[in-house]
Amino acid sequence: MNDTPGWASPGSAPSDGQEPGTSGPAEPAGRPNPEQPEDQPRQPGRAPQGPGVKWSKEQPAAGQWSAPTGPGQAPPPPPGPGWGTPPPGGPGGAPGGHGGHGGYGGYGGHGAWGGGWGGPPPAAKPGVIPLRPLGVGEILDGAVSTMRTYWRTVLGISLTVAVLTEIVVVLLQGLVLDNSSTEALNDPSATLGELTSAMADALLNSGVVFLVTLVGTVAATALLTTVTSRAVLGKPVTTGEAWRDARPQVVKLFGLICLLLLITAGIITVGALPGVLVTIAAGGEVGLALTVLGVICAGVAALWLMIRLSLSSPTLMLEKQGIVKAMSRSAKLVRGSWWRVFGIQLLATIIANVVASIIVIPFTFLAAALSGDGVSGFLDGAGGDIGWTFLIVSGIGSVIGAMITFPITAGVTVLLYVDQRIRREALDLELARAAGVQDYGTGTTPGS
Repeated sequence: MNDTPGWASPGSAPSDGQEPGTSGPAEPAGRPNPEQPEDQPRQPGRAPQGPGVKWSKEQPAAGQWSAPTGPGQAPPPPPGPGWGTPPPGGPGGAPGGHGGHGGYGGYGGHGAWGGGWGGPPPAAKPGVIPLRPLGVGEILDGAVSTMRTYWRTVLGISLTVAVLTEIVVVLLQGLVLDNSSTEALNDPSATLGELTSAMADALLNSGVVFLVTLVGTVAATALLTTVTSRAVLGKPVTTGEAWRDARPQVVKLFGLICLLLLITAGIITVGALPGVLVTIAAGGEVGLALTVLGVICAGVAALWLMIRLSLSSPTLMLEKQGIVKAMSRSAKLVRGSWWRVFGIQLLATIIANVVASIIVIPFTFLAAALSGDGVSGFLDGAGGDIGWTFLIVSGIGSVIGAMITFPITAGVTVLLYVDQRIRREALDLELARAAGVQDYGTGTTPGS
């Protein structure tokens, strides 16, 4: 265990006899052992009592007990929900006014906090998230906090990758790719051959642009994964450090994303193939309906599989795994939490794209207004000749939008990975040690 992003080693596992995912609070330091007389030496692992602090042998009646104080000891925390209201059977939940299994009044048995204190102590938070299972809001807030706290590194990476990617896209669209296919697609008198050729050109152009964008997305994801992993520990990282740590895995990450795309395309093709064959053989509406139904069913299957494999990227980058092992680890981490992972990623994608659209759409209209056909020609779809002005102005909007979408989507994916490992493998203990949190996990915390 070290303080590098390699903290996410796959060897962590829950303690024997402990249910995965129950990362409860640690037992309070200094809590007396009711089964141990005062004249006996304290057990190993027990924190010594503060000077002058004594526990009365005669406990007051239930509902009238208050936390002991002494010289040098801080007063009890302010009343929280349920203060002074003992649960059934006494403040500790057991008959006789004592905590279950030997717990004293205000404490419950086995390290659980009773009604007298109003709740467990807050979890350690060395970085952008608390070291405990996370809620939806905490994951989203952690991604935004990473971008806000380490804005120089995050925005520097996003801006560099987005600018380089967009320069390549603009040059390809302006010099190499044929944009005249839109004229045939918008021409109602075009023949079937012209439409087929235009659609092939459009697909080729979109494929080239998508491939270039994919390379940029892979690079940004690799670097931002490293930054987010350091942000969880509260440790700063420069762009150079992020690149040095991510560089050995970038090729594998690109191969992983390409493999996931091929798997998705293969599933969709298999789903649509029966309908296509029926359409070729018999034609008519039956073949078309079967094709649509097959594509829908294949799309659902592909979506389910892609969510199961959605944590492969942070697994590959942080655990330094191979492609197949990363996919296997992702499926294991997501098992039983598919809907939660899907919902959080969908919400993060919607938020990122909405914010990016607020920026990109005005730039697109501005580019259309500055081009030859104007906004009306752009809305009518008559802008077949895309000039350099339109490409450059709309490209600026795309760069700004990518600066927002890259950190949010990558950050949410990494924090989802961390959250699932905290729930299943008590990764919070490893993170606390890497962050230098003192006395974290002593007591009854899972995995200790």
